[in-house]
Amino acid sequence: MNRILIAEDEPRIAAFIEKGLRSHGFITAVASDADAATDMALSSCFDLMILDLGLPGKDGLDVLEELRGQGENLPVIILTARDDIQDKVAGFEAGADDYVTKPFRFEELLVRVKARLRQSGSQTIEEMVLKVGNVVLDLRSRKVKVGQNTVELPAREFTLAETFFRHPGQVLSREQLLDRVWGYDYDPGSNIVDVYVGYLRKKLGCDLIETVRGMGYRLRT
Repeated sequence: MNRILIAEDEPRIAAFIEKGLRSHGFITAVASDADAATDMALSSCFDLMILDLGLPGKDGLDVLEELRGQGENLPVIILTARDDIQDKVAGFEAGADDYVTKPFRFEELLVRVKARLRQSGSQTIEEMVLKVGNVVLDLRSRKVKVGQNTVELPAREFTLAETFFRHPGQVLSREQLLDRVWGYDYDPGSNIVDVYVGYLRKKLGCDLIETVRGMGYRLRT
């Protein structure tokens, strides 16, 4: 099971990332300042680091340069509001493996995390294929098979399906699904979850996802 270090000083964003990663089977830890991020990255066994550049204490780029200077090759994804091309260049030159700008959607961050783990050889094949009944999700190819038929799912539908498939038999509220699939800044009063569940039912089988009245949705096992 992969361990992810989240270096982020904004509690709301850190909690959002941590909740999303844990729901997908990752072990997480949070560092809220630069010194803690450096110490934890050097002293603990993590498989990847998500690094905010605006950390208290010193700049995130300084943290990254210090890690690389000490020979630490931990994969690092920068997550920051700095979106100028000069900032991106500086991040990659300091040793970042990827760069994501805020505001962001969790599904994009998750895809990038998985891609970096695959490149570093940290993720197993078993973690990349999910199956419930006759429906199979291949997280590597982003393909879905229902029986012998291949079904195409747009990115958001695939992420919603993956969320259900990682929690078979568990009731997931609309708020949980909004949080994990659409992001921390999405309107909680939206009916978008119901709309997308309808899309999945049409493509994967009308009985696969059941409505639990007053609570949310559950993937039948």
